[in-house]
Formats: sequence, structure tokens, C-alpha cells
Amino acid sequence: MSRRKAREYAFKVLFQVDQVTARPVEAFNYLLQESELAEKDVIFSRELIAAAIKNLEEIDRIIAAYASDWPLDRMPAVDRSIMRLAAGEMLFLDSVDAIVVIDEAVEIAKKYGGEASPAYINAILDRLTGEGKRS
Repeated sequence: MSRRKAREYAFKVLFQVDQVTARPVEAFNYLLQESELAEKDVIFSRELIAAAIKNLEEIDRIIAAYASDWPLDRMPAVDRSIMRLAAGEMLFLDSVDAIVVIDEAVEIAKKYGGEASPAYINAILDRLTGEGKRS
């Protein structure tokens, strides 16, 4: 499996946490029951989830600042979860360049989001690249 698949699993967990107030560990373990993720991808997916959940308040504040015309609570949940995932990786992990994270987020949006999701997510995340890494 690939890092994209690990990102998809992390997105699904963040979506479940957002929509049904699932606990992240339980949601992830449930998804893993049917998964063929390699151990390194499981670890990466957990890191993505942890970065987003631990820094959710700051991530939401930053996304809201760049999506000023569209409040977080009015965004489609899929888009919100994808942006939280990507923002967490871009701002709090040293995995890859921001352009790769944005491309991966756009690909996930093409698969799970609405017709306008990929372009919207790309625009918001592109603006976010100026934020720089957090500790």
C-alpha cells in the first residue's frame, strides 16, 4: 500500500470523529480490521491523525482565516476533514513538501468530495503554505 492509502485512512478517521464524535483510536482500529496497510503506513496514518487531532483548534483557526467566505461549520464535512488532515501534515509533521501534501489532498477530494471540492481545497491549502512549520 502507499502513503496515499495511509492518508485516506487518516481522512476517514477524521471524518468519523467530526461526524459521529467517534474516538480516534477506536475509529482507526475499526478501519484496520479490513485493511492491508503495511506497518509503516499504519504508523504514518497514526501520525497524521495525531497531528490533526492534537492541533485541531489551531488548524481550524488557520483554515477559517483562509476560507473567510465559507465558515468551517458550513463547509462540507468531507472537505473540512481533508483540509484538517493536510494542514496537520503541512504544519506539524516533517514528512514531505507542501506541494505533495496538497496534491494528495486534491486526489482524496476527487475520490470522496463533491465536484468543486478539489479546486476549493487546492486554493485554501495553497494559501496555507505561507504559514510555515509549527512545533
